[in-house]
Amino acid sequence: MLWGGSLGGLEVRKSREGGFHLRGTFPYGARTTLSDGGRNGGRPRKEEFAPRAFAYNVEREDVNIMFLSGHRWDKPLASRKAGTLKLQDSDDALTFDAVISTEVQETSWARDFMAAFAAGLVLGLSPGFRLPPQRTVKNAETIKEEDPAEGNALIRVVNHALLWEVSAVTKAAYEEAQIEARNWTPDPATRLHKPTPAYRWRA
Repeated sequence: MLWGGSLGGLEVRKSREGGFHLRGTFPYGARTTLSDGGRNGGRPRKEEFAPRAFAYNVEREDVNIMFLSGHRWDKPLASRKAGTLKLQDSDDALTFDAVISTEVQETSWARDFMAAFAAGLVLGLSPGFRLPPQRTVKNAETIKEEDPAEGNALIRVVNHALLWEVSAVTKAAYEEAQIEARNWTPDPATRLHKPTPAYRWRA
């Protein structure tokens, strides 16, 4: 499993039914640095996701994509099969809406997630994916040269990937990706923190 993502604003709102609602956006076409070339002066390496790179599994509604805490399959927060995760794909970004139900909020990992988020410790969004076998998709990833006017990096372009989960994480990579809440005025006693974006990539 490969992971990618970005550190962005992360907010949650509580519905009248008691569920916490989140909206996340993972950008296509954004570029991040995987390596600066190191001490030996190698070429920098960067990465970007092509438009609709995750489309295959997103369009297959029978695929049970999950929303997890920290890429942990034993810490599920929402899922498409349960009806608590909705995904939309466009040329610009993958967008999802998730609901952490009142039942899930009673689990230890959901309580830990909400507490860590409230403390400003879990701030990022990261997708978990695999590349399809080369025998089925020959150009799942390609390598291109960076524009000489910008640098001399090798750029990995993920054209097609099998999305299995999206996670709330402590650190990730693409600044434009973020999770946010909508139409919620939090109680001052339980106000959740919205951080200044930063970024890091993990694979």
